[in-house]
Amino acid sequence: MYMKSIKILNKLILATIKNRYPEIPPDLLPYTTIKANSANELTKAVIRVIRLSGGQAERVSVTGRTINTRKTYTDIFGHRKQIGSVKYIPSAMTKGSADISATIQGKSVKIEIKWGNDRQSPAQVKYQSEIEKAGGIYVIVHTYDQFYGWYTATFLQ
Repeated sequence: MYMKSIKILNKLILATIKNRYPEIPPDLLPYTTIKANSANELTKAVIRVIRLSGGQAERVSVTGRTINTRKTYTDIFGHRKQIGSVKYIPSAMTKGSADISATIQGKSVKIEIKWGNDRQSPAQVKYQSEIEKAGGIYVIVHTYDQFYGWYTATFLQ
């Protein structure tokens, strides 16, 4: 099933690009295939198929950021010194947010990508509960096949 469903996605992407650039020969089109063989690639594939079928989807980043105020200088004796510090600022996002936030056919959908043995954290379980209580849809995706089967059964029938 994986090979079939990922081929469908790649054909859909290629057809969209051909429609957007009809004057460019097919072998010169700006196109790369999606493999969905890692968490990052799976996330890209999920977002791509939602967008190509008329939905809105975006990746959510919950990591904070670092501010580096360090400066390096050389003193009068030729010794290199460093002053300042690195400060971490936590994200303002809700703890446990899903990896993908989407709107599909007017429905709020949150998609958590789990690769390999990765499991939900307690904060993610709490977030899932809050989304479902509010009437949203929350789905955990382990493979592209799983997502494709769920997506077509839920939205494309």
